[in-house]
Amino acid sequence: MNLFENHIPLEKVKQNEPLKDHTYIQLGGKADILIHPTTQDEIKSIVEIAKKQQLPVTVIGKGSNVIIKDSGIRGITISLSHFDQIQVSGNNMVAQSGANIMDVSSMALDHSLTGLEFACGIPGSTGGALYMNAGAYGGQMAEVVERASVITKNGEVLDIPRADMKLGYRDSIFRTNDYIILEVELKLAQGNKDVISSIMQDLTFKRQSKQPLEYPSCGSVFKRPEGHFVGRLIQDCNLQGTRIGGAEISLKHAGFIINADHATADDYLELIQLIKQKVYEAFKIDLETEVIILGE
Repeated sequence: MNLFENHIPLEKVKQNEPLKDHTYIQLGGKADILIHPTTQDEIKSIVEIAKKQQLPVTVIGKGSNVIIKDSGIRGITISLSHFDQIQVSGNNMVAQSGANIMDVSSMALDHSLTGLEFACGIPGSTGGALYMNAGAYGGQMAEVVERASVITKNGEVLDIPRADMKLGYRDSIFRTNDYIILEVELKLAQGNKDVISSIMQDLTFKRQSKQPLEYPSCGSVFKRPEGHFVGRLIQDCNLQGTRIGGAEISLKHAGFIINADHATADDYLELIQLIKQKVYEAFKIDLETEVIILGE
């Protein structure tokens, strides 16, 4: 029986869908039900049906900063990757949560808007970037976000201003509640297009030269401990290049774990635990994961 008949077009609903096909790291088990909504009404319908059927709901964006366990995800998984419209009005931009933050940054450049240069190489959704207050090279979402529109688990749509988002280092109110981010409004400033472009080119070069972008990964695995660099801690433990199964600590950047050869989520999680253990033994520092781990 199709629970979503008359609410969601059939082609947007998939059963027993391998989630490795929907994540940057290319691993993880299956979703019982995976839905790709393209409208706010569809998202609202999913939330209401899930509540009525007492089914858990998991939300993913571009799948760039997640590890999905090999056992997969029960209930309903919503992928917002096709909910991705972007609009510009003066110095403000409104992006649906599934819009690639790199595309938003690129559109800001097209309109000579400055403030989002830091995001030109972040491979995630706009909603995901706000969820974790993503940042790079001295910039972060907290500096440019104005408000967010969200839907609650009860199907209520709310506007959340920046002041209520509790934005901290890789943290926000969205990590501790059941809101689904629908759209994000960003407040930027007029700038010089050539200067903005030059900054973005420089940041892109730095990212490409220092990060193992030639392999599937989920980006930086750990948050940066105060006063330390994660990559240096891992290097000092002589762990760089260590492999468990198909997961490997990158030789190019020790803060990244790459999918070197058909890794499983178990390989990845075991390597994370090894890193945490060795770094704590050597430096008495508890590394905290930045990557989001989903599934059973």
